[in-house]
Amino acid sequence: MTALSLTINGRAHGPVEVRDDLSMNDFLREVLGMTGTKFGCGAAQCLSCVVIIDEPGGTSYTNPTCVVPAINFNGKHIRTVEGHAQGGVLTPLQTAFIEHFSFQCGYCTAGFLNEGQVLLERLAAEPIPRADLEQTILEALDGHLCRCTGYVRYHQAVRDVILADAARYLQAEAGMTGGAAPAAKGDRR
Repeated sequence: MTALSLTINGRAHGPVEVRDDLSMNDFLREVLGMTGTKFGCGAAQCLSCVVIIDEPGGTSYTNPTCVVPAINFNGKHIRTVEGHAQGGVLTPLQTAFIEHFSFQCGYCTAGFLNEGQVLLERLAAEPIPRADLEQTILEALDGHLCRCTGYVRYHQAVRDVILADAARYLQAEAGMTGGAAPAAKGDRR
């Protein structure tokens, strides 16, 4: 048994004694009752179980929870899918997922949402050229599995959130204001 203390969605938890082999997924779901983080493949391959880890320097990344012991999260600040909406108000990314009917069964949604949020935060800190947007989204969501084939709709939702606030997420192009180039013929914005 090891004492675990961490911050989840801004709230301190612990110290609480946990078995050294208790997965973070089981800690969240069974000990804390936070069932938004899913247990999918049990091998960290589908990424439905990822949570966001916030670094002290302000950056963040996702990390699987199904095969990682809870004690590996000791002292960390993490966010789960339950921490996105504030005061009952959905984030723009959550709203876009709904508007695009991105999910069917919803099992993979928490992983896609967390990954998309990390991407948005990264782009807010380091905007990219508009020309790199599609590839950047593909790379960010790569590895996340959806058995209902929602990939295109997740991708479209993330893209639409970025384009809706292009000045924040995309580099301003020469001679342009507002951060984004005009829509190319056939480009759905």
